Amino acid sequence: MPIVILGAGPAGLGAALKLAQRGTFDVTVLERGASVGGNSASFDVDGIRVDFGSHRLHPACSADVMQDIRGMLGDDLLERPRHGRILLRGRWVHFPLKPFDLVSSLPPSFMLGFARDALVPRRPARGEETFATVLEQGLGRTICRDFYFPYATKIWGVGASELDAEQARRRVSANSKWRLVSKVLRALLPSGERRGAHFFYPRDGFGQISDAYHSAAVEAGAVVRFDTTAAGIETDNGRAIAVRTTGPDGETRIDSRMVLSTIPLPALANAVSPGPPEEVRESLGALRYRAMVLIYLTLGTDQFTEYDAHYFPGTDVVITRLSEPKNYSLTSLPGSTVLCAELPCSVGDQHWKATEDELGQLVLDALDRAGLTVTAPLRGVIARRLSHAYPIYSRGYQEHFERIDDWVGGIGGLVSLGRQGLFAHDNTHHTLAMAYAADECLDDNGRLDAARWAENRHRFESHVVED
Repeated sequence: MPIVILGAGPAGLGAALKLAQRGTFDVTVLERGASVGGNSASFDVDGIRVDFGSHRLHPACSADVMQDIRGMLGDDLLERPRHGRILLRGRWVHFPLKPFDLVSSLPPSFMLGFARDALVPRRPARGEETFATVLEQGLGRTICRDFYFPYATKIWGVGASELDAEQARRRVSANSKWRLVSKVLRALLPSGERRGAHFFYPRDGFGQISDAYHSAAVEAGAVVRFDTTAAGIETDNGRAIAVRTTGPDGETRIDSRMVLSTIPLPALANAVSPGPPEEVRESLGALRYRAMVLIYLTLGTDQFTEYDAHYFPGTDVVITRLSEPKNYSLTSLPGSTVLCAELPCSVGDQHWKATEDELGQLVLDALDRAGLTVTAPLRGVIARRLSHAYPIYSRGYQEHFERIDDWVGGIGGLVSLGRQGLFAHDNTHHTLAMAYAADECLDDNGRLDAARWAENRHRFESHVVED
């Protein structure tokens, strides 16, 4: 029985593995790129394995997903301590937050402001809730104005007041002062009892997780077709019946009992034939994504700093985060390290179109402004561009999302899932949980238990990004 999966990222590969293991389905995965993993892949830069930004497997990962990953990776799945820092008011603060570090590192004016915000209740804002009103009500003015609001502007490209309230609920785990205080106080617990004090990371880069799922899915009988795009999804009487593809073999057609899509929701809607009605087409352009340029600097030194990641919320430093992959994977390559700088942007803007030399200089200038002047020899710069890095929850987005989602959901034999498919701010362990849930909601005849899938969809809406 044929099942077609669009996209070979973690969600697509996770679903492919679970479905292929049953032995009752002919599973075909279509991937437009030349390798698996999507934004969760890894690649080599001057002999060092790097990721598309800073990625971690969080301990919040569900037990069944973690069991499978451990089984596939074995000793290659490393447990690493979180060791990052945030530049706040010109001073470095450890991340995850630590009570004594906060008190000793931050200016007294910041601590007094935060204490005042915690003790003096704020009146609920009048009018429509936004990212800004929800966070300022929950956390107070000080930390919002110094951290969350400028960081939001850098990441999503719009002001905090222009973002939907759902962005605060889905993207900020400590979105109330008491949750934030609780998070800080957990640092006093023994390391083994502290959620978020550690993370898991594969020895050969975060993409090793996707590589392992790919190998296991193929071994179970799934077929993954690379450099292949879903040119169209044929429907008949309101049900998906086949996928038309373009790829190395030209144009082909694959019959399908079920299509599981992990590609961006607007792209999926545009691929369906016959296409969506006018009101749905009007909503397609309202779902916007933030792009990202990732800039990799190879330095002639063993290590740049001891930290796995640096966060830059201030608008005076153009990048948002800097990671050092060797500090994640414990790569042993003396005399060389790679830095990965994250630069949110829009497709087609000056940063998106900048040359690698220009981007390298931009990062050097940003680090110098942050007090992290690079003194080691710069051996090379390369850049990678992601057009769909973050969904943007602009005010009013939900109406458009629901209109598209309802139309797609009304097509039999077609299910959209994953970070891109559900326009969601999710971690990798969330997307894998979605894949496993999709498998559980399909019977051996490829029929979807719609009520059970709806229950899972409701559960997915409670996912909050792990920092």
